[in-house]
Amino acid sequence: MQQSIIIKGARQHNLKNIDLVLPRNKIIVITGPSGSGKSSLAMDTIFAEAHRRYLQSLPIELRTIFDQIQKPDVDLIEGLSPAVSVDQKTISKSPRSTVGTITEIYDYLRLLYAKIGTPYCFICGKELISQDIHKMTASILSLPEGTRIQVLAPVVIEKKGEHREIIERAKAEGFIRARIDGKLVELTQNISLKKNIRHTIELVVDRIIIKEKYKNQIKRALELAIKYTQTVVVNIVDKNKDIIFSSTLACPTCGVSLPEIDPRLFSFNSKYGACPRCRGLGYENIEEEEEIDVLTLTPCKLCRGTRLRQEALAIKINEKNIAELSAISIDELKNFLSELKISSHESLIAERILKEIFIKLEFLQKIGVGYLSLNRPAFSLSGGEAQRIRLATQLGSHLSGVLYVLDEPSIGLHPRDCLKLIDSMKELSMRGNTLIVVEHDEKTIMNADLIVELGPGGGRQGGYLTVVSAPEKLIRNKNSITAQYLNNSSKIAIPKERRKSSEFIKIIGAEAYNLKNIDVKIPLGVFVCVTGVAGSGKSTLIFEVLYKALIKKLYNTNVLPGKHKTIEGIEKIDKVVYIDQSPIGRTSRSTPATYTQVMNEIRELFAMLPDARVRGYTKSRFSFNLSGGRCEDCQGEGVKKIKMHLLPDVYVVCDSCKGKRYNEETLQIKYKNKNISEILEMTVSEALEFFSAVPKLRHKLQVMEDIGLGYITLGQPATTLSGGEAQRVKLSKELSKKPTGKTLYILDEPTTGLHMVDIERLLNILQRLVEMGNTVIVIEHDLDIVKCADYIIDLGPEGGTDGGYIVAEGTPEEVAMNPKSYTGKFLREKLGL
Repeated sequence: MQQSIIIKGARQHNLKNIDLVLPRNKIIVITGPSGSGKSSLAMDTIFAEAHRRYLQSLPIELRTIFDQIQKPDVDLIEGLSPAVSVDQKTISKSPRSTVGTITEIYDYLRLLYAKIGTPYCFICGKELISQDIHKMTASILSLPEGTRIQVLAPVVIEKKGEHREIIERAKAEGFIRARIDGKLVELTQNISLKKNIRHTIELVVDRIIIKEKYKNQIKRALELAIKYTQTVVVNIVDKNKDIIFSSTLACPTCGVSLPEIDPRLFSFNSKYGACPRCRGLGYENIEEEEEIDVLTLTPCKLCRGTRLRQEALAIKINEKNIAELSAISIDELKNFLSELKISSHESLIAERILKEIFIKLEFLQKIGVGYLSLNRPAFSLSGGEAQRIRLATQLGSHLSGVLYVLDEPSIGLHPRDCLKLIDSMKELSMRGNTLIVVEHDEKTIMNADLIVELGPGGGRQGGYLTVVSAPEKLIRNKNSITAQYLNNSSKIAIPKERRKSSEFIKIIGAEAYNLKNIDVKIPLGVFVCVTGVAGSGKSTLIFEVLYKALIKKLYNTNVLPGKHKTIEGIEKIDKVVYIDQSPIGRTSRSTPATYTQVMNEIRELFAMLPDARVRGYTKSRFSFNLSGGRCEDCQGEGVKKIKMHLLPDVYVVCDSCKGKRYNEETLQIKYKNKNISEILEMTVSEALEFFSAVPKLRHKLQVMEDIGLGYITLGQPATTLSGGEAQRVKLSKELSKKPTGKTLYILDEPTTGLHMVDIERLLNILQRLVEMGNTVIVIEHDLDIVKCADYIIDLGPEGGTDGGYIVAEGTPEEVAMNPKSYTGKFLREKLGL
């Protein structure tokens, strides 16, 4: 196999026709300022070409679709392996997706409970025993006289297939009717079931009216049903209510029976196991199909957020049901399973299942997410957490010869935990895999085998190869911007003095999730950093408790804040702004221009042009979201989505408008010789110069430039923005508004995606906000941000159940000297103490 990946003439996006040779089976870090072309090289050129070649290997009948996928703008790439992209955005955001389902650990737990779980009555709590025919008959006869029932034998339960053989056999054995997927059908009909949908088939054994004289008929019906299945369903016709009887499991006191215990019973994605109220979603007010508003989520009143039906929750191992195990941290789960008290017979059954679970749990611990629980919804994970979970899954797959492309895997990691991540990447490399990592973290850069630095700036000023070298040589390279920060020839200055405050917001008795009933004092009018290892309770304290309580009070919302006694001092602020890394939109219709309302100003400008007024064009003509001016073939998106079913969706450029979004008539209107599509293709920096004479536009664009977004294009689809870029777009929108001087800004890891040179620009913006009298709270791990704070609140000491305490608080110097603080240990070195 070729020993190198050879790239010649890469021109994707802003790349300047670069040539590059990358060694295989090594860790290669691509770094450089924001917009310098890192993702263009790693994701949009190398991975995109590997992905395109994979698609071409699929069946010939799909080739017409794949022919529409554009080849990256590169002359030649040789030596590519099968590639896996491990980025911040590819994890499922479905409400049905959890840490347990993503890692497949929950699948193994379901199998474990099905094999060695002990069933209990969900009413009285007693252990269940088998029911005989006499007990079943007596229970049925206890129904009111005259009740009409159907005795059903479930022969297929939630299984895919057409099931023709089963239906034909039932007809041959004399059955006339069946209940299929909840509907009663005559077996004499032509029954055609869809192959790829799960079906339930219950044969109607007999129809009986409850009377003592029909006792023997009931008994015979039960005996016949049990020949086909261990579980008998008695349907009360008038109420359409089912009673389940089991020949193996029943409560001697309550008469409660459980259905057949198999792994599907514990699946909240199956009708067989899901809570009937929330259908396995765990919440009252969401669908799969909808965008999730985390602020208004309410746990299901029936299952209390466990997602499962009561019968599944009644099966336990060592007195814990599967939902209880899913709710504890990965670290606690590993300890619980290590100390299982089960019989020698059960040990033989469980041995292989437990082995697989332990392997997966250990990999999750290795990459620093041991504080997460299996029931944590995928939509609530940060980009960094999602990426590290996928990385752990890859570690557990034991593949070799794979090209892994990672996009800032260190996001959200405390400096203490970065070494765990680096060790995991080295392990993948040692197995014969190649890792291309887009990264700014100092430790990751210094532990790579090769550094590729792009620059020297972003956007049009980026895309050049500035350095290709080993880490030890990089530090001495005078052409490297990264080296200047690594060798301290350039560095972010520590403030000469820390601001003091006489006013505070006080959170009293915070105990949401893992917070340990803590009281927290947050100074106002200063720059505050909240620090701590991953899972220590930072987001819980600031988002779940403080932010939700503030918007409930200030804006009278229906949000339910995390558990706490009270918050004092809310009257001292008049506005709260929370800026996270969630997307600014879910489709290509949302762009930086539309989100920041720059597009609104541009449309108004175009509508005022003489040519537009002559034709009667209003501002709506220049919207790609409205009929009239847009291309109707792609409905203004510029691209068309091709559903790939088992593979991620693929987007191809619209044939009609060639990606311009608008129809020909609209594109004929020009401002300074540019049509509206050409303006959307401009970078923020270019647009700032182009619209320098338009005050409203100039102000909004200047803020975006100041915050380090000069390299992104105005019309860049929201789906292509990283979490950090989306966050900075949101911040720029807020900064363009008139500040009140009493606003509280909350930012969650704003350094995501920023090179050291860009962090300085961000700091200047944040400090400017504080100088206006506002309060800025930042949840952050980057020590260059932390060292510049006026006040630090350090949580920990660990993640999960061992977190949730205040470890240290005060100025960076005070926290640095606290021996209990992990943050303080790294801060001491950064402050030179």
